[in-house]
Amino acid sequence: MTRLRVARLTGLSSVATKSIDRVAVASGIGSFSFASRNNCIAISKSFLALIVVFSLLTAPLLATPSSWLGTIVYADRARFATGQASVGATIFSGDRLSTDQSGGVQVRAGAARFLLHGASMATFSQEDATPAATLALGTATFSTANSKAFALHVASAVIRPNSDRPTIGQVTVLSPKELIVKSTRGSLSIAVEDDVREIPEGAAYRIVLDPNAADPQGPRGAGTKGYGGPPRKPAKDKFIWYAVGVAGAITVWAVHEALESPDRP
Repeated sequence: MTRLRVARLTGLSSVATKSIDRVAVASGIGSFSFASRNNCIAISKSFLALIVVFSLLTAPLLATPSSWLGTIVYADRARFATGQASVGATIFSGDRLSTDQSGGVQVRAGAARFLLHGASMATFSQEDATPAATLALGTATFSTANSKAFALHVASAVIRPNSDRPTIGQVTVLSPKELIVKSTRGSLSIAVEDDVREIPEGAAYRIVLDPNAADPQGPRGAGTKGYGGPPRKPAKDKFIWYAVGVAGAITVWAVHEALESPDRP
């Protein structure tokens, strides 16, 4: 009887021990699963944090090429919309530059130079990969190394270099619908919608953007004299132009030197 009781007690002890071992194993597995789950969550959070940090660091770098246009290389009594313009300042799309009566500012934008003369105002933009500016007031001169280096807007007109040859052009705004376009070197292209024409090297035209307006008075801008005959008006009727004489060879030479001299930055 005593041996039977001892056997029973031994069996019960063995069963209890196995049960305890099973509980311990299950507890260990549960703890391991819980720890693994916590580790996965921690790793996921760390990975997500790295992605966020990388995005914040690279966003400005990715945005810069599309908005950065050029650098100011010369400034005299010139200003942005929010403050004074100075050499070395960066030009972005949407920036507006203006000059005092005797001021001036020059911008280097890739393969183009843009010179804003005194009492003038222009706003910069970007067309695909091409730097551009809209001249609202005064006179601007630009030089380019190829046909896609720069575009200048005046109201509905767009003036560009007509070839990949080095080109220098000058545009003067006379009124919201009148301008003078001169080609100092190379030829220019002027377009109003689908009406596109060429201004050959050494020629200048006074452009009237509203063909239905009354015949305007004589030119009011500097650097022109007289008329070259009646206006030329195509069937497309987008604008009319008058050939005008180009005066001031010394001024043209000075502008050429300012835009192309190797001594300038």
